[in-house]
Amino acid sequence: MLSHLTLQDFAVVSRAELAFGPGMTVVSGETGAGKSLLVDALMWLTGARADAGVVRHGAERAELAAEFDLGDAPAALAWLRENELDDGDACQLRRVMRADGGSRAWINGRPATLGQLSALGGLLVEIHGQHEHQALLDRGQQLALLDAFGQHGPLLDAVREAARRWAGIDRELADLARAGDVGERLAWLEHQVQELSAETLDPESLEELAAAHRRQANAAGLLQGCEVALARLAGDEGLSLQRLLHQTQAELARLAGDEPRLAEVLALLESAGIQLAEAAAGIERLHDDFDLDPDRLRALEDRLARLHDLARKHRVPLEDLAGRRDQLQAELEGLAGAGERAARLGREREAAAREWNETAARLGQARARSAAQLGEAVAGLMGELGMGGGVFTVALEPLDTTRPTPQGAERCEFLVSANPGQPPRALRKVASGGELARISLAIEVAALGFDAVPTMVFDEVDTGIGGAVAEVVGQKLRALGGERQVLCVTHLPQVAAQGHHHYRVSKAVEADATHSQVEALSEKARVEELARMLGGVEITKEVRANARQLLARANAR
Repeated sequence: MLSHLTLQDFAVVSRAELAFGPGMTVVSGETGAGKSLLVDALMWLTGARADAGVVRHGAERAELAAEFDLGDAPAALAWLRENELDDGDACQLRRVMRADGGSRAWINGRPATLGQLSALGGLLVEIHGQHEHQALLDRGQQLALLDAFGQHGPLLDAVREAARRWAGIDRELADLARAGDVGERLAWLEHQVQELSAETLDPESLEELAAAHRRQANAAGLLQGCEVALARLAGDEGLSLQRLLHQTQAELARLAGDEPRLAEVLALLESAGIQLAEAAAGIERLHDDFDLDPDRLRALEDRLARLHDLARKHRVPLEDLAGRRDQLQAELEGLAGAGERAARLGREREAAAREWNETAARLGQARARSAAQLGEAVAGLMGELGMGGGVFTVALEPLDTTRPTPQGAERCEFLVSANPGQPPRALRKVASGGELARISLAIEVAALGFDAVPTMVFDEVDTGIGGAVAEVVGQKLRALGGERQVLCVTHLPQVAAQGHHHYRVSKAVEADATHSQVEALSEKARVEELARMLGGVEITKEVRANARQLLARANAR
């Protein structure tokens, strides 16, 4: 439900803040005062294309903001959560339009695209009047309203599920078809997997192979280096570290009798001797392990070359060959028995198509019954709204498609003839804006309680009518206000009197500039405004009494 609307530098409105409540709110004012600016503001806030002409003359930009309570808009709240734009149970839409034609929008303080604003706006506000974007002119919306009117939810869910299942199976079959000749692919996969499986490709084995190759490639240098080290540590010829250490120990041992503190040094030298002996033994063991084996080196180089060739062939690093092998193995297993799988999927697709045909047929029968009921109800209401003899029918046309669709097997078109003797035409082609608005009102009243949009706006629904018909229009709008929030722009007192709340738009000229002001009317002010609407320039006691009677009759209902 719309709770607040703020306009700043919008057309001829310099600043206006309006609060809205449940029920029916009417907006009245003299011709040219700017009554429909509130409707225009909601249009811009719910996704209409920006127009620099809406910026008040002399201002840099126009700013609009609307706040909604989402307690009666679960679909809008779900959309906000899905798009991560939610902020509790409230929603704020804001839009700025610059004089140079630029525009920006926000949802709950976060930047939003025009598409997002339009998608959310369609779940919050529905505008009926002389505007091309009305939701009821969209054939998809018409079908949705018919399904809501007929309470086809369970049948529609079954049709959607059958279409979803058919589409999933069809995609699997398409994937198999894109694979081409399965036999050739299987043979190629088997060869590749066999070739890769012949190699040990785990990371530890690859690292061990690289280390072994390094050892064999450098075996001669390693042998020579070990021999030199052994000669320095424990060589029999010349001075070695062990021999020098032993000589040093013997010399210091002779001196230790005169200096007891040398005993600690001797202990360290003895430990060093042990370490040198162990180091020499380790080098000797390594030296014995080294083997100059050209055949072994060649075998290692051949295996490394083979692995690098495989890596280049499959266009992956050496360490990713194992993953490539597993990937090909998985594809091989997936294609194994592809012929049988394709046959099975074909049977499953046929079963899903049969299920869809059966559920879609039941849905089509239910829609046909609901279409007749909705057409009869709307046609009756059109007579009450000053279009006696008018015809309203809901035409169902089969869809020209061979694929199961989520919406069923038919599409919907609302057909209208506002005058007797004229053939029904599509609702979206009805020329008269006033007739279109009243027909929309009749549809909404007939489908009362089934339309999920919480706020409905009717702009000049009383064009071309008066007297008793105008009062009936007002009564229908008031009844609709009992189920939904209704905002109605009107110039007829019979309609205005039916509102639960009343705003008046007035125009004034100050400093050679025109300004429109919007004010909420008290009960006394409402009488004066209704009297103005009834009596024109001269307002007499009788006119005021008539205005009070209109209000009393409306409040008595």
